[in-house]
Order: sequence, then C-alpha cells, then structure tokens
Amino acid sequence: MKSHRQTLTLRMPERMGFVNITGQVEAALRESGIREGLCLVNAMHITASVFINDDESGLHADYKRWLERLAPFDAGSDPAKGGYLHNRSGEDNGDAHHKRQIMGREVVVAVTAGRLDFGPWEQIFYGEFDGRRDKQVLIKIIGE
Repeated sequence: MKSHRQTLTLRMPERMGFVNITGQVEAALRESGIREGLCLVNAMHITASVFINDDESGLHADYKRWLERLAPFDAGSDPAKGGYLHNRSGEDNGDAHHKRQIMGREVVVAVTAGRLDFGPWEQIFYGEFDGRRDKQVLIKIIGE
C-alpha cells in the first residue's frame, strides 16, 4: 500500500468564508499515483472546517447566515450578555469553534480508477470561521 501526504496553506481575508479546494485535492491525487484507495482531507485548525457540498453561491450565503444565527460572533466574554466563556482566555473566537463543530473537521472520499469518486454536484470545501491568518489543510491519500 502507498501513501501520499500534502498540506495546503490557506489564508482567508474575511473572518468567515468558503473556498472550493477540489482542484488542489485532485492535483494531490494525480501526484500520488494512487488508483484505488481513500483520500482524507482535514482542517488542521480548530476554527476551520472541511466539508462536501454543492458549489453554489446562494448555498454558501445561506450557510453564513445559518451559522451566524446558530453561533453568532460576539467578542465579549460575559455569557449573561451573549458572550462566550471561551473568550475569557483572551480570544474572540468562541463562535468559530462552534461553527467548526457544526460543519465538521474532515471528509473522506473513495478513490476509484485514479479519481475522486463523487456523487453528482459534490465538491470539497474549506470553511473558515476565524480568518486573517495562515491555516493548514491536510490531504492524506492511501491505497494502491
């Protein structure tokens, strides 16, 4: 069995956003030479996500609105005023940790005949919830 490891470095200019990384994952798969196996893609930061869905701008705008309703940004640390206890540590990203938990840490995609074995419309996305700094995404491919 072979394995291939690669990392992507991403930096989002906004606090929250989504980037289609399917092309970079496909390039890593080609570089690996693996024809049959599994491809893991995971966000290596606790305020970022990797997920699979449709590449449609309305859906991404809906995600932003929905996530902001579920875990609104609040730099404060007073829970009585809606703040996050986590923010008492000096951070202002309590919401980002919750958003990551909702959207997920990683995806695994089957590799068949040297290609990502997707269903219709599926693409791989990096989700950022506490942007403006470099973050890593791991691509790990195993197989034959």
